[in-house]
Amino acid sequence: MSSAGTKPAGTKPDSFALAMDRTWLAHERTLMAWVRTAASMISFGFTIYKFFQFEEGRGSPATHRLLTPRDFALIMVSIGLVSLLLATIGHRRDIRELALGGGVKRYSQAELVAGIVSVFGLLVLVSTIARG
Repeated sequence: MSSAGTKPAGTKPDSFALAMDRTWLAHERTLMAWVRTAASMISFGFTIYKFFQFEEGRGSPATHRLLTPRDFALIMVSIGLVSLLLATIGHRRDIRELALGGGVKRYSQAELVAGIVSVFGLLVLVSTIARG
């Protein structure tokens, strides 16, 4: 039996490693929250654009607006892409600082998802601009 305050080697990770794991996971969750927010903004902007494009095709009367549905879509998609870019840059900076503080450099699935959403967001942006 071990004495108080000591533990057998290899039984549990030390508290520093657990704290680093929790911090890394918190950064991953934060980036995923930004990915969800950006995806919502991109899809909402594109949905509004397509809805009003469909309404115009049905012969609905055109009204003069300060902000057209296409403009709204471009703004929403752009805001979603910029926020995703800034969040990914911040995530990389935070993970790099975490690794410098003694943490382990890990593969980030959240960054992969952010990259995929960015590609689709760029496709939506180009599609909206091209159909102008």
